[in-house]
Amino acid sequence: MNEDQWEFLTELLETPSPAGYETRGQRVWVDYVEQFADEVRTDAYGNAVAVYEGGDDGPAIAVTGHADEIGFNVRRIDDNGFLHLAAVGGVDRTVSRGQRVTVHTADGPVTGVVGQNAVHIRDGDDEAVDVTKQPVDVGAADGEDTREVVEVGDPVTFATTVESLMGTRIAGRGLDNRVGNWVAAETLRRAAEASVETSVYAISTVQEELGTHGAKMVGDRLDLDAVVVVDVTHASDYPGSKPEKAGDVALGDGPVVARGSANHPVVAQAVRKVASDSAIDVQLQADPRHTGTDANAFFVASGGVPTLNLGIPNRYMHTPVEVVDTEDVDAAADLLAAFAGQASEYDSFAVDV
Repeated sequence: MNEDQWEFLTELLETPSPAGYETRGQRVWVDYVEQFADEVRTDAYGNAVAVYEGGDDGPAIAVTGHADEIGFNVRRIDDNGFLHLAAVGGVDRTVSRGQRVTVHTADGPVTGVVGQNAVHIRDGDDEAVDVTKQPVDVGAADGEDTREVVEVGDPVTFATTVESLMGTRIAGRGLDNRVGNWVAAETLRRAAEASVETSVYAISTVQEELGTHGAKMVGDRLDLDAVVVVDVTHASDYPGSKPEKAGDVALGDGPVVARGSANHPVVAQAVRKVASDSAIDVQLQADPRHTGTDANAFFVASGGVPTLNLGIPNRYMHTPVEVVDTEDVDAAADLLAAFAGQASEYDSFAVDV
């Protein structure tokens, strides 16, 4: 990952993009892909599609990642000036207390903290109360003071930003799934530089965390031969992890090819062949029922599109301190650019019945 690619990734990660309010993050993504795409378009809800036009006779594939992150909305402001929240997406109530948060208002960011009783006075039964019972203190004197700057419905995110750990690993909020839409953009750039014969669509979707809504808006409007959805997946290489649920997945061992359910066997095998041909390490993971990603929406679009979920190993998912290895992220872009280069060898990705 060179300096420009790293700056793009960190800008994505440090630009708040809570589900339903993805515009700022999408602007960062669009500004990047406009440098090498033949066409970039957005829709009414902010889904972004960038296109590299390959040969007229080649297939069309898409590489997608979702732009949104989990967070909160301000549900009410009480008369003492405290904010009461509603969760946006799968917020973990056990990690939100005692955190700094940012309220994104029409007039700019407002800093707050999620209150937590001191251990000296805390009872055992209030260890993990629901997010709706975790008030945010913005330092206001009263409700009138708060209402001058904050409105009901304003989005809220954790205030953590990206931090470099040892080696090539990074930590922060929203790695789920800014690393995926980084891979989509970088796949497009690398495919364009290689002048592949395949037409490549890079897609950055909105509202995945609320039910794959953006993918549902986009999928039926595109005539695609295959889709690869890039999202984070659970690593199981740290103390307390659950390999019996996630499988054996480790940071630094490469992107993860999912198998089963929505994951199309021909596309999965094609990507694995490319990995072998290109000496790119990949891992395998079972998705026996559903992927939990935008792949669930893309594979049933337009009567059925061969789709694969490619995972980036991620520790501590849906917390403010998610951890990934940037070598896995970079390898995913290399892998999918190489897949775009070989896709023209396939007349069809349909199964042979």
